[in-house]
Amino acid sequence: GKEEHAEGVKLTDAKIAAAGIELAKAGPGVLRDSLLLNGIVQPNQESLLQVTPRFPGIVRDVRKRIGDRVEKGDVLAIVESNQSLTPYELKASLAGTVIDRQTTLGEFVSEQKPAFVIADLSTVWVDFSVYRRDLKRVNIGDQVLIDPADGGQPIESKISYLSPVGSSETQSALARAIVPNSGLRLRPGLFITGRLTLSAKKVNVAVKSSALQTVENRTVVFVRDGEKFEPRDVETGDRDQEIVEVTFGVVDGEMYAAKNSFVVKAEMAKGTAEHAH
Repeated sequence: GKEEHAEGVKLTDAKIAAAGIELAKAGPGVLRDSLLLNGIVQPNQESLLQVTPRFPGIVRDVRKRIGDRVEKGDVLAIVESNQSLTPYELKASLAGTVIDRQTTLGEFVSEQKPAFVIADLSTVWVDFSVYRRDLKRVNIGDQVLIDPADGGQPIESKISYLSPVGSSETQSALARAIVPNSGLRLRPGLFITGRLTLSAKKVNVAVKSSALQTVENRTVVFVRDGEKFEPRDVETGDRDQEIVEVTFGVVDGEMYAAKNSFVVKAEMAKGTAEHAH
């Protein structure tokens, strides 16, 4: 019957904490239809400098190594020219970070290959692979949220380039975002994920998907009322990866059990069983 259903479950704050039940507030939300993409961080090739020796010679001193920040005009190495036997300086003509070094002390170098590569990492390229089946859904200008996996907020960016040609090996095409890299959170060579927003819909009341439980074939959300959780029958609308629209049953501002809400359901079942005896 309805009566014992309406009783709710008494749980103290300590018990809630111990059970790992997350309390969240119902309220307006944005449902995003999105696509998860895998990508790799590359240096921005347009702000990349290859430093090549002017004359062949022997490296007498190496001043900078991979990972070093350099200013414009910094000396990277000293090379002793083979012809004149006088040393000359190999300098950076751009501020940035040394991302490659192809030279060691005492080594012979020439203008055939770069000795250092310097990149300005204040922006980087993130190159995402887009599978063939998803290509029609991805457009230049689409918002993408990039997760550097460092515990911080995702970095917002946009797709700025789509490769016209797919890769035959992976059956995927490239979608590139040019990403601001303050704090150098993104390092070239890192694999990362990005969530591409395909559409966004605002809703008045949303709860986390983890809040929904089924009790007696009805969908409920456990709303916190004083010391009790009460099971509210809800009607749901649209949903995305994270959240669900609630069209009836929970109002804006109410606290509810989000993560580990099944613990509340289990407690309620125990209580109902005790009453039955």
